[in-house]
Amino acid sequence: MLNQLFNSKERQKFLLRLIVFLFFSSSIHVLQAQTNTQSSLTARLVNIEAPTNETFRYNGVLSNANSLRHYNLSANMPAGWQITYRVEGVAVTSLQMDPNTTKDISFEITCPIATKPGTYKIPVSAIASSDTLKIDLEAVVKGSYAVELTTPSGRLSDEIVAGSSKEILLVVKNTGTLPLNNLELSSQLPSKWETSFSPSTIEQLHPGQQADVKVTLKVPEKTIAGDYVTKMTVRASANSSEAAIRIMVKTSLLSGWIGLVIILVSVGLIYLLIRKYGRR
Repeated sequence: MLNQLFNSKERQKFLLRLIVFLFFSSSIHVLQAQTNTQSSLTARLVNIEAPTNETFRYNGVLSNANSLRHYNLSANMPAGWQITYRVEGVAVTSLQMDPNTTKDISFEITCPIATKPGTYKIPVSAIASSDTLKIDLEAVVKGSYAVELTTPSGRLSDEIVAGSSKEILLVVKNTGTLPLNNLELSSQLPSKWETSFSPSTIEQLHPGQQADVKVTLKVPEKTIAGDYVTKMTVRASANSSEAAIRIMVKTSLLSGWIGLVIILVSVGLIYLLIRKYGRR
């Protein structure tokens, strides 16, 4: 009898412990499920490095684990900075999210060219009526790429005689704060004109440094006198610059004399024909 009672009490304790264990175990699972399905604003990369003349692009994800929500997007930006939010390539400022859905958001941030190198924190928020989601992005500004193409005097015009060639001196300047590598020079010209550059490529220009480039311009002999525009371009992997140079083409002195002789001969022939056949 005592053994049965003891066994009965032990069985009751065991059952009570089992019930308590199952209760807390199920509560933990429910809590974990709730935690895993929390609304959130995240990004694959929160720290991006770029020069001032490039866009900082972050790929984010907005998750809504609640009922229907309307989220307004905002960011605390440094002075002069700008941000664009894009969903499926379209610029947006707010999102309507159905329950238990996620959306990919691209954060595109630009800063002024004169921004000093350094790390800048950019808090971004998705704000609903009863929910605020936040993420801190970091933009690491490493400097700026900038190049200028001009002439030593700054004068962008010249003269040339048709059928001849002329040497024009250009100056390539690195006006940014970062080195420029593998700069290439090219031109856009009127039909049948020719150019050659010396050198045609520049391996590297450090900030504040400049290089001289000689351009040999050749104009066809039968080019009509007048003003023409040539475009010279220097291009690096990160930046480019263009100079439009106005070229005034003149005819050669010999061509002018030949034209004058032809006109005089034509007038003389007409005069002789009039005298010869006019008497009849």
